[in-house]
Amino acid sequence: MKQNLPLTVIAAFGFMALSSTAFASEEYNTSNGLTAVGKPLGLHGVDPVTFLDIGNRIGGVAKHTAAHDGVAYYFSSLETMKKFQANPASYLPQNGGYCTFGVSVGKKFDGNPKFAAVVDNKLYLFLNEEIFRMFQKDKIGTISKAGVNWKKIRTVAAKDL
Repeated sequence: MKQNLPLTVIAAFGFMALSSTAFASEEYNTSNGLTAVGKPLGLHGVDPVTFLDIGNRIGGVAKHTAAHDGVAYYFSSLETMKKFQANPASYLPQNGGYCTFGVSVGKKFDGNPKFAAVVDNKLYLFLNEEIFRMFQKDKIGTISKAGVNWKKIRTVAAKDL
């Protein structure tokens, strides 16, 4: 059954989608739209603390949201949220959450938590399984190239690369 949304609802969704870039700079890979705290969502809603601490991709919930540097992150519990708030830098995905392999070649592609690696207690995300396999052939080289390129492209819009 087809539902027709009122024009005001459609307009509000459109405004939220367009305005999300005003809240988070090009330095972070975020989902379209805004969370309840008025910030775009990072890490596709996966709890970064459980990802790094126990190596498990556990989805967070809106009830436990913390914002850092204009990006909202969801957490699976109040405990993991507080742990993040105490030291956000140790839990943030590298390269702003963009695909590390993409950054290593000077591009900003979506970083998907389904395809991720933890190397030296740092979280690296990848676009898809194929790209993740390419990364596995030269982890250190890819991370190193991404580190150099990230300094150059950090504030550049993905569409301009």
